[in-house]
Amino acid sequence: MTTDTTVLVPADELEALRAQLDATDVELLDALRRRIGICVDIAVHKREHGVPMMQPHRIGIVQRRAADFGLLHGIDLDFLRNLYDLIIAETCRVEDEVIGA
Repeated sequence: MTTDTTVLVPADELEALRAQLDATDVELLDALRRRIGICVDIAVHKREHGVPMMQPHRIGIVQRRAADFGLLHGIDLDFLRNLYDLIIAETCRVEDEVIGA
């Protein structure tokens, strides 16, 4: 008689799911880091070429793209708007530092 050692008990299954969540969090944070890095590059370009830091039309494009993504994937639009408000505020802060440097 053989026993199957690959069967997950509920606690092991929960830990496996949490490990997937942790890995996804690392990917999310790394994507945010890359996004901020790109914003630094944009700020350097703006500084070197005299482009104003604030580009309200661009913010609207980013917010609309996030809303479209939310509609397509069933993600709450208020959540995405709040998330992007935070992301945009941080990237504006970073750009302002770079442009002001």
